[in-house]
Amino acid sequence: MLLEKLLAYKELGIGLIVLLVLFALIIRGLIRGRRNRILRDLDPRKIGIHDIDRMEDGSEFELYLQRLLSALGYKDIYKTTSSRDFGADLVFTDREGVRVVIQAKRYGVQHPVGLGAVQEIYTSMRYYAADKSLVITSGRYTESCKTLAAVNGVKLLDRNDLMDMIDLFKTKHREEVMDLIESKTEVIASKWSKSK
Repeated sequence: MLLEKLLAYKELGIGLIVLLVLFALIIRGLIRGRRNRILRDLDPRKIGIHDIDRMEDGSEFELYLQRLLSALGYKDIYKTTSSRDFGADLVFTDREGVRVVIQAKRYGVQHPVGLGAVQEIYTSMRYYAADKSLVITSGRYTESCKTLAAVNGVKLLDRNDLMDMIDLFKTKHREEVMDLIESKTEVIASKWSKSK
C-alpha cells in the first residue's frame, strides 16, 4: 500500500513537472509573440503621437525612432544597449556624413525633460565620436534645459516637432523630416555671469 502511494505521488509529480514545462513554454511563446507584435507594429507609416503616448516604455520609443531613421534612408543607424549607453540611445550618420547622437525621451507633457538629458547627450558625443547631438521627446523641455542646450549646441525636438515629423513622413515629405532633424542649432553666446 505504501509503495502504491509512492508510485502515485511519483506519477503526480511527473505530471506536474510536465504541466509546468508546458506552462513555461506557453508563457515564453506569448512573450515572444508580444515582442514580435511590438516590433512589427512599430512601423513608422502607422504610428501616430497617440501611439507613442501609449508605448509601455522608452525602449519602444527608441525602436520607433530607429525605424523612422531607417525609413528616411539614414545610414549607420545603431541603437545602443539599454545599460551603459553613455547617454545616447541612437547613433546615426546624416546626409552630410556627420555622426549624430540622439537621446530619446518618451515623456508626458506634464513631466518636462530637464537638464540631465542635455548633459548626458552632450557628454556622449566624445564617446561616440559624434559632431552633433539631438534630444527628441514626446513631451516638452524645461526652460533651463532649453538654455543649456542652446549654449552647448544641442538640438532639441519637442512634441510639436515630433508631430510635424510624423505628419511629414506619412505624407511622403521625407526630405522635410530630414531637414527638421538636421537643421542647424543656433548656439547662443549667453553664458553665466555673477549679475544673473
